[in-house]
Amino acid sequence: MRVVFLEDVEGVAKGGDVKEVKNGFARNYLIPKSLAVPATHDALQRIEKLAQQAERDRLKRLNDMRALGEELRDARVDVEMRAGSGGRLYGSVTNAIVASRLTELTGKQIDRKSVTVPDSVRELGSYKASVRLHAEVQAEVDILVHPLGTTPDEYLAEMEAAAAAQADGPVETATEFGATEAAVQPEDAQVSVAEAQPEVPGEVHEQQAES
Repeated sequence: MRVVFLEDVEGVAKGGDVKEVKNGFARNYLIPKSLAVPATHDALQRIEKLAQQAERDRLKRLNDMRALGEELRDARVDVEMRAGSGGRLYGSVTNAIVASRLTELTGKQIDRKSVTVPDSVRELGSYKASVRLHAEVQAEVDILVHPLGTTPDEYLAEMEAAAAAQADGPVETATEFGATEAAVQPEDAQVSVAEAQPEVPGEVHEQQAES
């Protein structure tokens, strides 16, 4: 079916374009969502106007996504998860979870397909996720995965306390980390290399002959 696109459809066409598409795609997706109309005589007469409107819409969307990207750069997504004693999650943090939290946080619909979450989010802790808002706009957001039954602030305080304790811990000496046996033996117990080696019979006879 030949259609006139009323709006941009990413990867397919721009508003004002006239293209041949599959009947099912047009009837089940493009036309019901008011993204395109059949290329009738009247529709073709409106192409220039449609293209101008699409350009205005395109610019507005880009500006809106840039503003949202700036907002997300200061955002943190808090995800409460059930975890074992070692911090391993019972499940994982998915892009759908992050998208849902971002939608709640910003009041704007964030598509889960636009969110990329690291595969490593299977434990408690802090992570980064990327959000592709537009072909020209990508933002990075913080993710804090905290245990079930705690608040984000409580868990952050625990993380900071643990990091401070590790930094202020005692300096570990060589003997504490398995120093060589010779290094920890008393002086009178150490034997020189020469003394430790057995005498060779031939050398003993030569010494006696010289004496």
